[in-house]
Amino acid sequence: MLQVHQFPCLSDNYGFLLHDPASGETACIDTPDAEEYLQQAAAKGWRITQIWNTHWHPDHAGGNEAIKAACQRDGGVCTVTAPLLDAEKIAAVDRTVRDGDLVKLGEHTARVIDVSGHTMGHIAYHLAESAMAFVGDSVFALGCGRMFEGTAPQFWDSLARIKRLPADTTLYCAHEYTKANAAFALHADPGNDALIDYAREIDAKRAAGEPTVPFPLARELETNPFLRADDPDMQARWGGDAPHETFAALRAAKDSF
Repeated sequence: MLQVHQFPCLSDNYGFLLHDPASGETACIDTPDAEEYLQQAAAKGWRITQIWNTHWHPDHAGGNEAIKAACQRDGGVCTVTAPLLDAEKIAAVDRTVRDGDLVKLGEHTARVIDVSGHTMGHIAYHLAESAMAFVGDSVFALGCGRMFEGTAPQFWDSLARIKRLPADTTLYCAHEYTKANAAFALHADPGNDALIDYAREIDAKRAAGEPTVPFPLARELETNPFLRADDPDMQARWGGDAPHETFAALRAAKDSF
């Protein structure tokens, strides 16, 4: 089975090392902090062999060169995989991928999913057999990324692709934003009992210093207002004749919340 080692880095990022014990391969999922990634891998006794970038932002790809150089100094090879449409802004890329492409770690396969909107080339990595997906800044627990480069129809289509994953998929997002996201979600969808229960659990976890990431897609489908932009109640509350219009209204409200 694949192993995921999660650790905090920078101010509110999470780092992820994805390890395949059978092959000994380890992939960095994004590289916000090269030194922390190298230290964490060394502490686990894992050899970094790959980097999988989700998008170009420096807190996701800023450590590529340093990690790759460290691997080469140790006599190893580190292959960097990055989204095609963001690749010009990402350092040390060896392979570019787009929606539907496959990436392997040992004998395990991840399918690339287009989740653009936060950036034009943002991708996620879905490992179906392991029931997990690394989604970067496309979707968060009870939230989604800011729409820096894309359009509302594009971003909604991306979220719809995430919604179509098996409900038992565990989502790994890149930031600990959940407490703030819960506050907006309760504002956006105040009558949602599942959301109210979820928000209480989030408060308890954060008070105990525990992470709220990763999280199950099934629960987000019930509680995340951005994933529910196609729900008639949300459309009635926030307007819009199509889900992307409701999503746009929610995203604009969150930006000024």
